[in-house]
Amino acid sequence: MANLLPNSSFSVLLKIQLPNRPGYLAQVIETIGQAGGNVGDITLLEQTRELCDREIVVDASSADHQQTIVGKVKALAEVKLLDWYDRTFQMHQGGKITVMTKTPLTRQSDLAMAYTPGVGRVCRAIADDPNRVFDLTVKQNMVAIVTDGSAVLGLGNLGPEGALPVMEGKAMLFKEFGGVDAFPICVQTQSTDAIVEIVKQVSPVFGGVNLEDIAAPRCFEIEARLKTELDIPIFHDDQHGTAIVVLAALTNALKFVKKALPSIKIVINGAGAAGIAVAKLLQEGGATNIWLCDSQGIVSRDRSDLNPAKQSMAVDTAGKLADAMQDADVFLGLSAPGVVSVEMVKSMAAAPIVFAMANPIPEIQPELVSDCVAVMATGRSDYPNQINNVLAFPGLFRGALDCRASDLTTRMFLAAARAIADLVPPSEIQATHIVPSAFDPAVATAVAEAVRQAAIADGVTKC
Repeated sequence: MANLLPNSSFSVLLKIQLPNRPGYLAQVIETIGQAGGNVGDITLLEQTRELCDREIVVDASSADHQQTIVGKVKALAEVKLLDWYDRTFQMHQGGKITVMTKTPLTRQSDLAMAYTPGVGRVCRAIADDPNRVFDLTVKQNMVAIVTDGSAVLGLGNLGPEGALPVMEGKAMLFKEFGGVDAFPICVQTQSTDAIVEIVKQVSPVFGGVNLEDIAAPRCFEIEARLKTELDIPIFHDDQHGTAIVVLAALTNALKFVKKALPSIKIVINGAGAAGIAVAKLLQEGGATNIWLCDSQGIVSRDRSDLNPAKQSMAVDTAGKLADAMQDADVFLGLSAPGVVSVEMVKSMAAAPIVFAMANPIPEIQPELVSDCVAVMATGRSDYPNQINNVLAFPGLFRGALDCRASDLTTRMFLAAARAIADLVPPSEIQATHIVPSAFDPAVATAVAEAVRQAAIADGVTKC
């Protein structure tokens, strides 16, 4: 397997002091480069005739690699390492989100309106007409990010405390990309009944619920029950956010290779929440030949170990992943590092499309198959074509909240995928450009409008 490239998730900041003479800074940079680090920003902090203090940002590829780089810099003669820290941990210090007021309280009259006694009039208005809660409280723009911590990223069952940094990050993305306020609800239970009840009990505060990092198959039942028992949008991002972005990316990848979704063979490795949701949305989008695989191989009808979700996607053919990939047009990996070999990719059909989305290490390193794939995508930000759910969920909730949708429908998911795909004009689609940038401000706006129109067409709006 190829080595991972240095990236910002293992970024460090080095504060150094060195002689203020030519060549010393170059020596530090050369040492970092020889250790495999990638130098970023360099800031001059203080300078005298004899010495200068600088901060240097360096990307590494792992925690061990960070230590190696630090050790090499420490060993340099006449260079003093004053301090260093892991920039990712520093960003999380004290948490990444906060609660701020929208209206300043600077005098007695402000207090009388925001709180007692004036707030009592607003409370009474909502009690008399419960629908006014959307107009007069945060509910109109507030989403609960709910997790039990049972399937955190690719790290497994870390529990609610271990999941909290991810949920804080999710809240940041909601706000920054969609203008949606969101708050983490990390629950100290992994009981389906308990989670459903907790969400129902806190639902008066929220205009929507984003379920996150809940293990399959429990996540399917939780989502289904909440959709039935609540009248606000319920969204499991690991399922539907992933499915939306994969469909959008695949739509443009197929345009590039001049193939049609109904006529291709698709292999999906990973039969958890994301894999099954992707398969089902692709079917809704027109795919007819999907082979789902898990750690035991092809999800086939002759297996007795399948849960209901897998049974719904089972095929007649049995075998291993390598068998499924023969003559496949598309491979979608939502599974584990290194499970795909170069030989498997070479056994695929002409102009193969490979989305290796396991994080942080994909199913196969892009460098290993760059000469035999037509389009390559990963879940990583340091390669082209990142399959990133942030393209979907901020705009999806923006649109749903704006029209007070009571549900999220397949039509809304398909509309979101089309909106994302359409942001890359046909003339600009390339092997390395099949999805728009996550930082493109047009994404959330386009997705929101598409979702709003689909909600109206499905009759699930309250506006």
